[in-house]
Amino acid sequence: MSTVRPTRLSVRDALAEAVAGMLRRPGRAVLTALGTVLGVGSFVAVLGLTATISSQIDGRFNVLTATEVTVEDVAGQQSEFAGPVFTADAEQRLRAVAGIEHAGVLWTVRLDSRTTLGSLPSGGGSTGGASTTGTSVVAASPGAVAALVPTLREGRLYDEFSERSRQRVVVIGGGLADRLGITTLATRPALYIGQEAFTVAGIISDVRRKPENLLSVLVPRATAEELWGQPSPGTASMLIATELGAARQVAELAPLALRPDHPEYLKAVPPPDPRLLRSGVTSDLSALFLLLAGICLVIGAVGIANTTLVAVLERTGEIGLRRALGARGRHVSAQFLTESAALGALGGLVGTSLGELTVVAVSLARHWTPVIHPLTVAAAPLAGLLTGLLAGLHPAWRAARVEPAEALRR
Repeated sequence: MSTVRPTRLSVRDALAEAVAGMLRRPGRAVLTALGTVLGVGSFVAVLGLTATISSQIDGRFNVLTATEVTVEDVAGQQSEFAGPVFTADAEQRLRAVAGIEHAGVLWTVRLDSRTTLGSLPSGGGSTGGASTTGTSVVAASPGAVAALVPTLREGRLYDEFSERSRQRVVVIGGGLADRLGITTLATRPALYIGQEAFTVAGIISDVRRKPENLLSVLVPRATAEELWGQPSPGTASMLIATELGAARQVAELAPLALRPDHPEYLKAVPPPDPRLLRSGVTSDLSALFLLLAGICLVIGAVGIANTTLVAVLERTGEIGLRRALGARGRHVSAQFLTESAALGALGGLVGTSLGELTVVAVSLARHWTPVIHPLTVAAAPLAGLLTGLLAGLHPAWRAARVEPAEALRR
């Protein structure tokens, strides 16, 4: 008596059946794989563009911000009896610290509410026919003015000699000069702050740091102290322009160099670390767009599951015939799982290619260097394969439970 050998389904046969199933209805197969193509393509494009943008942050990180240190007066938080924090020789003390290009003290002068700015003294009945609303007076040492990186439209900046001799000179922004009708410095125009006359030494058209000072009148520090006294506690600060790469070291040393007796009276604010900025941008972009890519993958999985389930219902007779000829339930299940996995893998490969092309195209348009991690390229087709495999689990289970006799009656 001969025994009946159990039927087997080889990997080659399963792949052949899967290809035959897809080629039987190629249009449906393409539409089914489209969801996976979009999901995987979005996945690759998002990770690639995120990596590309992150790599640009270091190169495009604002050099001025990376070389700017601000030292703030926090003496009031330490002691109520603390006097002026920034001494008259504050700039000279910082010269011993390496890596500093310019440094100076500045603060907004507190004027009486009745004090006006204009081309005539207070009580003259006119301010030159222009409004100076929003204009403030800022006491700034020559080093602070240089640290602002101003662009002169006309004239010159006041210097150390103007500071030491307490000259009545000012530097104003171009907008204020236009409002006051000052079109040239050849006539040595004067600007009145209350009853005090100041010669306009220079007009600046732009500053690369602290742009709010374009609306201010810059007065030498020593002149401001002579006319209006010392700054109020906590209002003065020091602006330091450093060499590239020296900012954090300067921030650590500046309080001790300025006030070796009470370094805790000063708080140095270094520039933000570009690596932390890049990390923050990367995480924000990844969290948002990967969510969209995940939604596309879910949509693709639902599409594959729906199409595979419809194929199971359409091919019930074929399934019954295979079962009658000796195919086991796991063979039928493997056949449909292989077909859905093949659709997912195909969509993953096409999606990976489209995602890479998107990253390259955007990078070329923006003149960037495209960056795609090799693990992203390797994982993307596997994600498509896994999506197809998971989508085919329920239809394959339904196909395996089809009874041969009932299927053949249909």
